[in-house]
Amino acid sequence: MMANMQQALKQIQKMQAEMQRVQEELATKTVTKTVGGGVVAVEISGALEVKKVTIEPEALEDKEMLEDLLVAAVNEAIKEAQELSAAEMAKVTGNLKIPGLPGGLF
Repeated sequence: MMANMQQALKQIQKMQAEMQRVQEELATKTVTKTVGGGVVAVEISGALEVKKVTIEPEALEDKEMLEDLLVAAVNEAIKEAQELSAAEMAKVTGNLKIPGLPGGLF
């Protein structure tokens, strides 16, 4: 029984190291979402950090529209980055539902 516990602990430690590697890799990956026919683009990392916002000049003419487009682009980029993160973590965890991890949220 003790050998089984030790083996399980080793597997958990290996999974933790692999999850850490994936999180570091995700921080280097980005997704870009464009809205408004391409007048606003937001680039966000897999770690959910906004990396770049691009606004075409014609979007500057209507403040309310620009605000709405920015909200839409950021929300869409976050959703896609979360999906990317969940997919990458699922490869490591074998789709285990682990609270607090992408893809393992309640």
